[in-house]
Amino acid sequence: MLLLIPGPVMTHADVRAAANRDIAPWDHAVRGEIGSLLNRLRILAGGIEGIHAALPLPGSGHFIIEAAIRTFVPPAKDQGQDAGGGILIPGSGQYAQRMMRLARAAGRRVVALDVPLDQPLDPALVDAAFTADPTLTHLGMVYSETSTGIIHGPQAVGAVVRKHGRRMILDAVSAFGALPANIAAHPEIDALVFTPNKCLEGLPGFSLCVSPIARLLERQGHADSWSFDLADLYQNGLENGHGAARFTPPIQPMAALHTALDRLDAEGGPPARLRRYQDNMATLYDGMLALGLKPCLPRALQGPIIMNVLAPESDKWDLQVFVETLKRHGVLISNFRNTDAPSMRIGAIGAIDRADIEKAVLAMGRALDELGLRR
Repeated sequence: MLLLIPGPVMTHADVRAAANRDIAPWDHAVRGEIGSLLNRLRILAGGIEGIHAALPLPGSGHFIIEAAIRTFVPPAKDQGQDAGGGILIPGSGQYAQRMMRLARAAGRRVVALDVPLDQPLDPALVDAAFTADPTLTHLGMVYSETSTGIIHGPQAVGAVVRKHGRRMILDAVSAFGALPANIAAHPEIDALVFTPNKCLEGLPGFSLCVSPIARLLERQGHADSWSFDLADLYQNGLENGHGAARFTPPIQPMAALHTALDRLDAEGGPPARLRRYQDNMATLYDGMLALGLKPCLPRALQGPIIMNVLAPESDKWDLQVFVETLKRHGVLISNFRNTDAPSMRIGAIGAIDRADIEKAVLAMGRALDELGLRR
């Protein structure tokens, strides 16, 4: 089955094979392997030894986002009241909305910023929001918003955050490993968060954060949680050795990520991977047009990770029926949509190339014909 979803993505056989063994996570040799993995990820994120640290947390990307919010964003002083402080979150799509929910559930004040869903985030909007509310401490931003497929680059927005002396939590879950990421060039970032099962082409099971060590030391004991305290996670490494886990880690996916990073290095690093994904997306975009379908975003704004495509204008259209029909032709896409209008989400990332996308387009054409939906 060819997976064309934004994650977990198609993986190489060598990556899967690396997880096919029993591993004792508390063994000192394994602890060293975990420490080595975290060093590789810190370097990949542009982190500097002794200045930044990479931290792993069991669970999906939502887990590490919640941990970052709890660790770095101060809690509201007066529950239910507008007491100042808090985090500004541009409402760029479903995953921004989820960040808002995580923050509110953690007792943090959230200020939602209304932004167009089909445009990159305008730094001027962030500038105006921080000017209007000088008590806000953080910006929470989704780098690659897979509910729409658009990219919100952190460069210009980060400059605004620095200008106001605020901090940033950057959700790079579906961006890291392909899109540019350099935390050393962004001193405003408290947490650069990501997972292994997107552009890194690893297995799901844990999430990761790269943060400034000084900020981790400042925020000890502020998470209102033990499991989600990144400062405590860092302190555990200081006390028990780099790579030591507090609780049983997802050790097989960690072992697989070592192999996935080897493959990333062999490919030429994130720039080369991005070029492959861009080629995949260009092939997919052309293919959708050839099928008579319309992508939700114009080509100039279409990101390389995932595409939203408007459904055929037909009373026969049913997304789940189309997904099941397409599966019989060997291709799996997302079985839910994030747009108001009927649409479908198709991924272009993972261990796939242009030939796989071309096969998928042919399969989609056959599925449309089978369902009487082809124009």
